[in-house]
Amino acid sequence: MLSYPDIDPVAIQLGPLTVHWYGLMYVVGFIGAWLLGRQRAHRLGLTKDDISDMLFYGALGVVVGGRVGYALFYGMDRLLDNPLWLFQVWDGGMSFHGGLIGVLLAAWLFARKHGLAFFQMTDFVAPLVPVGLGAGRIGNFINHELPGRVTDLPWGMPFPGMGPEPRHPSSLYEALLEGLVLFAILWVVSAKPRQRGMISGLFLLLYGVFRFAVEFVRLPDAHIGFIAFGWVTMGMLLTLPMIVIGLGLILWSRRQPVDTPPATAGDTQ
Repeated sequence: MLSYPDIDPVAIQLGPLTVHWYGLMYVVGFIGAWLLGRQRAHRLGLTKDDISDMLFYGALGVVVGGRVGYALFYGMDRLLDNPLWLFQVWDGGMSFHGGLIGVLLAAWLFARKHGLAFFQMTDFVAPLVPVGLGAGRIGNFINHELPGRVTDLPWGMPFPGMGPEPRHPSSLYEALLEGLVLFAILWVVSAKPRQRGMISGLFLLLYGVFRFAVEFVRLPDAHIGFIAFGWVTMGMLLTLPMIVIGLGLILWSRRQPVDTPPATAGDTQ
C-alpha cells in the first residue's frame, strides 16, 4: 500500500491571491497545445499566430463547456441551490464531455472563419487535446478528486477524508491513458496525412474505451451513484456514444479524401 502524497492543492498564496494546482494544470494543457499546434500549423495553411487565435477559441470552449457540462450532468442540485457555484471553477468540477462539446463548437467557429472543413479542424486539434487531459487528471489527483474504489493492489492508497482503506488512484490511471497513451497514439498516427475524420474518430474511440474501462475502478459521484444494474455510472453512459460515433467516423473516413498540406503554405511567423 502506498501513501497519498501530501500536496497542498494551493500552489501559490499571495495575500488575497490564491493559485490552485488545478488551475495551473489547465495552463499547462493550453501551453502544450499551443506549442504542438505551432509545429503543425502549416498543415492547414495557417500561421503560427493563427494558432494563438485557435487557442483562445479552444480555451473558451473548454472552460465554459466543461463547467456548464459538469453542472448539467453531475451538479444540477448544487446549481439550483446556488447558481453562483457555476462560476467557482477553482473548486473543481469540470466535465470532459461538456468541454468536448465546447471545443467542437469552438472548432466549428474557427474553421468557418478560416475557410476550413469541420473535420479538417477537428483532426488537427485531436492530437493536441490529450496534453490537457493528462494535466487535468493530475490536477484532480492533487485536488483529492475522483477517488477510486477499494483495492488490495500494492499501489492502492488511502484517499484523504475517506478512511484507511487503500483505493485505486483512478485519476492517475486516467492521466496515463487519456493523457500519455492517447497523445502518443494520435501524434504518431497523425504524423502523416490521413483521410479526413479518421483522427477525430480515433480520438473519440480511444478516449471512450479508456474512460469506460477506468469507470470500473473509479468511485461514482456520491450524489449520483450507480445509475443502472448496480454498476453502470454516469461516465459510462456519457462515454458509450463516443465509442459508437468514433467507430462510425473511422468507417466514414475511409471514403473521404486524404488531407494534405496546401502546396503553397509556409510555416511562417
